[in-house]
Amino acid sequence: MSKNNENNREVRETDELVVYGKNAVLELLRSDKKIDTLYIDSKREDRQQSFIVSSAKEKGAVIKRVHPKKLEALCNNTGHQGVAALVPGIEYKELGEVLDKSFEKGTAPLFVVCDGIYDPQNLGAIIRTAEVAGADAVIIPKRNSVGVNSTVFRASAGAASHIDVARVGNLPDAVRELKKRGIFCYAADMNGNSAYETDLTGPIALIVGSEGFGVSSLVLKLSDGVVCLPMAGKTNSLNASVAAGALIYEIIRQRKYSI
Repeated sequence: MSKNNENNREVRETDELVVYGKNAVLELLRSDKKIDTLYIDSKREDRQQSFIVSSAKEKGAVIKRVHPKKLEALCNNTGHQGVAALVPGIEYKELGEVLDKSFEKGTAPLFVVCDGIYDPQNLGAIIRTAEVAGADAVIIPKRNSVGVNSTVFRASAGAASHIDVARVGNLPDAVRELKKRGIFCYAADMNGNSAYETDLTGPIALIVGSEGFGVSSLVLKLSDGVVCLPMAGKTNSLNASVAAGALIYEIIRQRKYSI
């Protein structure tokens, strides 16, 4: 578990977010999110950059061509690939809002709950997998977790533009509400039952904890079940985002092919 103060600053709804890297900015442009300003490396020029500029202009963004050092300072990173967008901070959803939206779809809900994920790379990767797999939303706590900051957004490869993220004040209460709405809450833990032998075809909330401490004790106690991935090697655990990805796709596999 990584606690880098620079990356762990939570983004409030009123904060501005710097999205950088060509893929992340392209995904942002494909979404319905507003872009205030697009910064372009004045020393670079290519077809993809030109497409990004024209797309940003169509969305009403201000275009600024700046020195690459300015981009590095803005992104606090050299991996900006010559492009960065300044957007209003992510609009976190309320738990009730994402629940109502999910049930309106008429398909079995799938939520991914992140309990104590401090590493922005892990949270970004979890958001990316959840969005690609078609999950309804990712749920994170307001405290004891990284928020959706610029690093998380980039690590999600722009997927944070396309999936709802609900931020809750009390994670155990959120789990209670999920259960009250008929959603089975399964915590990921190495001491759980094999996910391959557990029926995961119904309405599911998959709870993923941090690499260092796992799912918190109260949330674990509240869970309807505990699942794990079989381990055949000598390493006793998986990276949190890798484990989340494998479990999410086991849920998708079961829903498509049954068990």
